[in-house]
Amino acid sequence: MSTSKKPTTYVTKISATQAEQLGPMLADRGWDMREMQYTFWQARKDKTTVTAYQSGKLTAQGKGLEDFVLFILEPEILKTSGFGYQSDSNESPDAIGISPADFTPHGGIDESGKGDFFGPLVVCACYVDQNSYAALIDAGVQDSKAIKSDRKIRTIATAIKRIVGDAYSVVKIGNESYNRMYEKIGNLNRLLAWGHARSIENLLGKVPECKQLLADKFANERVLQQALMPKGKKVKLNQKTKAESDVAVAAASILARDLFVREMERMGQELGMKILPKGAGRKVDETAAEIVKKIGFDELAKYAKLHFKTIEKVRNILGK
Repeated sequence: MSTSKKPTTYVTKISATQAEQLGPMLADRGWDMREMQYTFWQARKDKTTVTAYQSGKLTAQGKGLEDFVLFILEPEILKTSGFGYQSDSNESPDAIGISPADFTPHGGIDESGKGDFFGPLVVCACYVDQNSYAALIDAGVQDSKAIKSDRKIRTIATAIKRIVGDAYSVVKIGNESYNRMYEKIGNLNRLLAWGHARSIENLLGKVPECKQLLADKFANERVLQQALMPKGKKVKLNQKTKAESDVAVAAASILARDLFVREMERMGQELGMKILPKGAGRKVDETAAEIVKKIGFDELAKYAKLHFKTIEKVRNILGK
């Protein structure tokens, strides 16, 4: 991955049909559309310029090109995720166009459940090589947060497992373990770093040929670096913001989310409830209060993360 400077130009190929889809989409979102010779169109917004040439080449230039590629072009038109992950040895930092032949094999790490009061914390590391890259894109792999349906998460997770085989590791930190670890460590980032490090170590035990890893950037990058275990310390670990745009990180995010959702369903059934609400908020507060009435505060540790402010709200609801 190039870290010397941010890219100022993005270059890729799109079909005439894709150009016809993208142009009106940008116009609807307030981009200034222009007609130029040898192009389908040119679009400008703020300090970003996107040009679709009739030859099939698309270029994006300017400060906003990263957001354009990550949030419009890749997910809505190209149906890929790979921008920003490139090999230093054979790609220019100013002209990026990820294809299966150019893809640098690496592992991606992501988690699910960090912001959810109910349910475990799940961390996954997944290795993607040139053989699995295209198949994962075709299977619809993208950041799990962009997939709103639990059923779709499960379907894509099944496809990922079929495509990558054993080249992934999922670490589940159940609620009782999570609460013990948090009480001992006292810091969510350090607990999260341990989960990342453990999943990395497990993955490298399965895939020793993995030499590079990518994770979402920690607020303090050293927290994850310091948590690495013996195998993890021997490989190159990159951290960047919006890492979920990378296909390996996206695959890991889906596998982690799939297990998290399955655990939420299991716990709901165990508690005699149709479904446990995700995230935090009033519905979560009310559900937690119902559970405490049913089984008591002590037993809540089996199903929830007790350091959340939700606990205070539950006590207020119950008058305790």
